[in-house]
Amino acid sequence: MPGIYIVAGLGNPGREYEKTRHNMGFRVIDRLADQTGISVKRLKHRALIGEGRIGGQRVLLVKPQVYMNNSGQSLGEIVRYYGVEPDHVIVIYDDMDLPTGSIRIRKKGGPGTHNGMKSVVAHLQGTDFPRIRIGIGHVGSDGWKDFVLDEVSKSDEALLGDAIDRAADAICSILEEGIDRAMNQWNTKPAEKTKEE
Repeated sequence: MPGIYIVAGLGNPGREYEKTRHNMGFRVIDRLADQTGISVKRLKHRALIGEGRIGGQRVLLVKPQVYMNNSGQSLGEIVRYYGVEPDHVIVIYDDMDLPTGSIRIRKKGGPGTHNGMKSVVAHLQGTDFPRIRIGIGHVGSDGWKDFVLDEVSKSDEALLGDAIDRAADAICSILEEGIDRAMNQWNTKPAEKTKEE
């Protein structure tokens, strides 16, 4: 299936995880699905997938359903099944090393400390694929597991909701104009918190 892009958001399946920091990837896919009318409900290769067009490109939206730390098992199957080249695979995920609400687009790179990305890199057998990281802030070396699986606070939700919107727009930019222009436009700091005194 030449020319198809795979846009995969990382997260954990199940309602109990929907509003956690670790599910930023899923939330971006949901936002894209809402914006484009692509239904991401078909279960295939241990993922929920939906196919459509964004910016004139044929796109497969993907939400692996194997839990975060095994995300690469599902995504690797899909990439091999469709015969997609690495530069046509875009992965979205949360990142504790970025300020809350910021987004960063990169053409390639290592997984850092993110276990879901470690799985993706292992199963794609390389790091030469684009990714969008959404900053969720950091709590230090202790307590990070609880932090990423906690529900987002109201103040952080405003920032993260904005980041999700920008990440969805950034994906459209990548598909329409290429990753270099998207990086120049969307590699930004988080929006300022609004004062609600």
